[in-house]
Amino acid sequence: MAKKFIDIMDTTFRDGFQSVFGARVLMNDFLPAVSAAKEAGINHFEFGGGARFQSLYFYLNEDAFTMMDKFREAAGKDANLQTLSRGVNTVTLDTGSRELIDMHAKLFAKHGTTTIRNFDALNDVKNLEYSAQRIKHHGLKHEVVVTMMDLPPNCVGAHDAEFYEKCLREILDSGIEFDSVCFKDASGTSSPEKVYQTIKMARRLLGDNVHLRLHTHETAGVSIACYLAALEAGADGIDLAASPVSGGTSQPDILTMLHAVKGKDYDLGGLEVDKILKYEDVLHDCLKDYFMPPEATQVSPLIPFSPMPGGALTANTQMMRDNNILDKFPAVIKAMREVVEKGGYGTSVTPVSQFYFQQAFNNVMFGPWKKIAEGYGKMVLGYFGKTPVTPSADIVELAAKQLNLEPTTAPAIDIADQDETKSIAYTKAILEKEGIEATEENIFIAAACKEKGIAYLKGEGKVMVRKNSDIIKPATKYGSNQFSVTVNGHNYNVEVADGFDNFTLKSITPAKESNQPKDEPKTVSSTGASNEITATMSAGVFKILVNIGDSVKAGQTVVILEAMKMEIPIEAGCDGEVEEILISQGQTVEDGQLLVKLK
Repeated sequence: MAKKFIDIMDTTFRDGFQSVFGARVLMNDFLPAVSAAKEAGINHFEFGGGARFQSLYFYLNEDAFTMMDKFREAAGKDANLQTLSRGVNTVTLDTGSRELIDMHAKLFAKHGTTTIRNFDALNDVKNLEYSAQRIKHHGLKHEVVVTMMDLPPNCVGAHDAEFYEKCLREILDSGIEFDSVCFKDASGTSSPEKVYQTIKMARRLLGDNVHLRLHTHETAGVSIACYLAALEAGADGIDLAASPVSGGTSQPDILTMLHAVKGKDYDLGGLEVDKILKYEDVLHDCLKDYFMPPEATQVSPLIPFSPMPGGALTANTQMMRDNNILDKFPAVIKAMREVVEKGGYGTSVTPVSQFYFQQAFNNVMFGPWKKIAEGYGKMVLGYFGKTPVTPSADIVELAAKQLNLEPTTAPAIDIADQDETKSIAYTKAILEKEGIEATEENIFIAAACKEKGIAYLKGEGKVMVRKNSDIIKPATKYGSNQFSVTVNGHNYNVEVADGFDNFTLKSITPAKESNQPKDEPKTVSSTGASNEITATMSAGVFKILVNIGDSVKAGQTVVILEAMKMEIPIEAGCDGEVEEILISQGQTVEDGQLLVKLK
């Protein structure tokens, strides 16, 4: 009896890069590995979308559309190249208008895409209907998704097999056209038994002729067990990655899964161990200079309580590294549990996972529920669609008050259509003002990436890739057996004592950072407020809204910082005139650092 053929999608170059390197891998560094994967017999790749759209403009100074074209050349004309889309959000954290959703499908079809996997983090089917229509209209295959996770203990009302059956029935009843169905667990927190029951249910509803697959991550340590459960329940496909971007926060390794099905009646994509070994050798060589974040290689027993997706975890830790606040990460992950419990049980996958993390981040940095993150607040108020259960009433009230918004039940796509800033005409006007050609690609880049997209198009983009040479810099000797060492952006003074054939470490002390504020007394105005405007946290300088000589009022926003994809307004504490601006746009500042001085 022939073994059942199981389609394998190689996620290395999208979810793998996103889950391990925060999506920050340069195109020319990895393209040789695509050719090696093709030689190994792989013909189904996830190659774009998700965070591997915005991140190319934010951190790599590369064009996502050029990358997709070159990937198609390397993978061959017959490869099934797949991207990830977030329904009404497409490849952004915000909702899109109908014309931008259509442009997304049109451009991705133009630049080599075969299939778009299309999901909504709230499992609100209304958020899938129009995007699905446009995907099919532009000749692409549509893989519709039900998103999964496990809830923290004692939470009920969603995310069990019965809930997923309800979601799938709503998709079927809506008349959405699709070519395949995927159950996507971005945090890897579903139990094998729940996966088995869910896939069995889906196979019963869909019949034997619909392609059915599972996507998960290794973050919680149960991914192989979940894939085996899915195969036993009737799944036709699973997603795997190649070392060194497999396991940990990413998908299980291709070789690991080949080993796991030995003796079973499954043929994993016709793949052969020796050929995959050669492919992984090439990939290792391509990525040998990249810094491997230790958290990307770990399995975390705490993730089921605070379901942070692998694809978002390292993106967030990389941003925290950028802002020198990585020490806050354990506390933020711990704080996520309450945020999930009170937020209406949207699946922890982008953009909802980012909303959860941003709110947890605010709860740690500013105090519990003192500052509602805009995305989280809009989600509980209904601006991203209907949450699986009703969010906590006290959090809805807080969000409405702080964001000055009323709760809504209007479809998210209709709200987006009414927002002038989400129109093509609005974006074209910005491009024309900046002297940038208004091609469809440029319009979509600017609409999806805002100021950072404009900066890229003007040739002002930055490359922010973490390679090993950037993490640990050579020590500088400044005295007898005394050295200055830079590790992960922090400076340390190290003293060693001589020995016969080695050195003995005597001391390590943090060096005073050059951009730290000097310990000088602050000038206080007659109202008791400081004339010195300082950063409220470590962050990047996003916008400077004043010039020297400007008059400002107490409470006026003078600088906008950016951290964790959030804008943080910094206000003047008193009336005054801008005497000195001590920062520049794009600079990273520390908590408490002096930004602007008034007189």
